Amino acid sequence: MLDVTQSPGLAFDLAPAPPAVDGGVAPRRAAFGRRTIAVLFVALLAMTSIPILLHPLPPLSDYINHLARMHVIAAINSDPDLARYYEIDWQVIPNLMMDLIVPQFERLMNVYLAGQVYTLLSFVLIVSGTLALHRRLFGRWSPLPLFAFVLLYNNVFLVGTMNYVFGIGLMLWAVTAWIALRERSFLLRLPVSTLFVLALFFCHLFSLGVYGLALLAFELHRLWTSYARLRGSSPAAARRRLPGLLADFVATGVPFLPVLPLLMMSPTWGLWQGLSWELPGKIDGLVYVIEVYSHSVALLLIGIVALLVGWALRDRALSFHAFGIAVLAVGGVIYLALPRMLFDTYMADQRLPISLAFILLACVDVDLRQRNVRRGLTIALLALVAIRVSEVEDKWQQLSRGIDSFRQSVQLINRGAKVMVAYADADDGSALEDYGLVHADCIALIERSALVTTEFTVVGKQVLHARPEFRSRVDTLDGTPPVIDDLVDVADSSSSGAGHYWGHWTADYDYLYVLFTDDDFENPDPANLEPIFKGRRFMLYRIQHSQITTASKAIK
Repeated sequence: MLDVTQSPGLAFDLAPAPPAVDGGVAPRRAAFGRRTIAVLFVALLAMTSIPILLHPLPPLSDYINHLARMHVIAAINSDPDLARYYEIDWQVIPNLMMDLIVPQFERLMNVYLAGQVYTLLSFVLIVSGTLALHRRLFGRWSPLPLFAFVLLYNNVFLVGTMNYVFGIGLMLWAVTAWIALRERSFLLRLPVSTLFVLALFFCHLFSLGVYGLALLAFELHRLWTSYARLRGSSPAAARRRLPGLLADFVATGVPFLPVLPLLMMSPTWGLWQGLSWELPGKIDGLVYVIEVYSHSVALLLIGIVALLVGWALRDRALSFHAFGIAVLAVGGVIYLALPRMLFDTYMADQRLPISLAFILLACVDVDLRQRNVRRGLTIALLALVAIRVSEVEDKWQQLSRGIDSFRQSVQLINRGAKVMVAYADADDGSALEDYGLVHADCIALIERSALVTTEFTVVGKQVLHARPEFRSRVDTLDGTPPVIDDLVDVADSSSSGAGHYWGHWTADYDYLYVLFTDDDFENPDPANLEPIFKGRRFMLYRIQHSQITTASKAIK
C-alpha cells in the first residue's frame, strides 16, 4: 500500500497500515526501549571496534598515506626534517575533515591512536545517523538500523576513503535534521541546512552530493504527494497552489548556493576536466556494499538477511518508507549517470551505493511487538556483526604481518632521508590483499621524517605539498609508481627518464622500496642497489650513490 499524503511519516507498507494520525501513519508503540537499544549500540560498537583497536595500521589502501599527512600537519613546526621537505598550504578544498580533526587529536596522543579514534568516531556517526533518521521517519526508536554495523566494513572503506566515510555519517544527520525541520519555518530550516552544506563541503564533495540527492528525493516525493492530495480534493485549488509548491521545492536548493563559488575559489576546480565514465564496474559498486574479503561470507550474510525479510513478509510485519522508494529512483538514475573519475578522483560512482544503503536501511521498519520476533532479530543482528568482524579480523591478522615487517624495515632508514618507491610489477597493488602495502612506505614519513615519493601532495586535493625545491622529486599527480625495470633502464642510460620525477633516481634518493616482490626476487641493479631488508612482498635497498651512503663511507 502506498499512502500518498504529505506527512513525512508515510510508509510503503507490506502490512496493513495502523490508523493514521494527522494524515500520516501512526507510530506503533516502541517494542524496544531506548535503554535496550543503547545497550545494543554499545555492545555492537565494541564488537565492531575490535579490528580497529588491534591494528593501529590497518591494511587499508590509502589510510597510511592520509595518516602520514596528519602527522606532518601536526608536527611540521617542531620537526626540521619535515619542514625541510614539506609545507602546508591551507586552501578551500572539499576534502579536509580528517586534516582538521586528527592533528588536533595528535596533540593528546600519538598519530596511530588519533587515526583509530577518528575511524571509530566515523563509525559512531554513521550508525547513530541511521538510527536518528529511522526515528524521524517512523516516530519511534528501533534496533533495526543497528544492522548498519554490518555494513561499516565495506569495499569503499577498505580503499581508505576516510574523509568520505566520515562524510557519510554527517550526511545522515543532515538529512535527519532537514526532515525534522521540514514543516517548521524556512528561517530555521534553510540556515541549518546551509551549515550542514558547508560542513559537508569541507568534509568531502561526494558526501555533499549524496546529501543533495537525498533532499531531491525527499522533496520530489513531498511535492508529488502534496499536489496529489490537493488535486484529489479540488483540482482548481491544486492549480492555484502549484506555483507555491514549486517555489517551496526550489527553495530546497538555496543552502547549496555557496557551493559553486566555494568550488570556483578552490584549486579543486581546476580538476573538473578529469572525467571518465565507465559502464563496467557499476555492478561491482553494488557488490562493494556487502562483500569485503570473502564471497562465501557475503553470500552467507545475504542469505541470513533474505531469511529475515522472508520471515517478516510472511508475518506481514515489514514496512518500507516512501522516502526510500524516491531515494531508489533518484539514486539509481544518478548512479548510472555518474562517471568513474570525477575531479580527478577515482571510484566517484562506486562510492554512492554504500551511502544509499544506510539511508535505505533507515527506511525499513519491522513490527517487533511479538517477543519471538524481537529475540530473532537480536540474535540475527549479533550473529551478522560477529560474522563480519570475524572475517575482517582474521584477514587483518594475516595482512598485518606484512605491515609489521614494513615497520621494522623503516627503522633502518636514516632520519630525514629521501625514499623512492617502485613496483616489481605494474599490475600489482589492486588486489585487496595488497592494499596494506600500497602506501606502507609512508610509515617512513611518520617515523623517520623522510621525503617519500608516494605521499599525497596533489594541488587541489590535499593541503600538503612538497616544497618547491623537492617538488620535482615526488609524484604530484597521484599516479602509479614506476616499475623497477624502468628505473634500471634509466640507470643504464638506455632511457633518459625525462619528464619523470624518478628520472635521476640514483642521485636524488637515498633508499628504494620495491613493492610486491616474489620470494625469488633478485637484486635488479647490484651496481646501484644494496639490499638491507627483505620483507613480506617487498625489498628495501640503500642506493649506493646517495648522499647518505657517501657520507657514511667518508666517516669510515
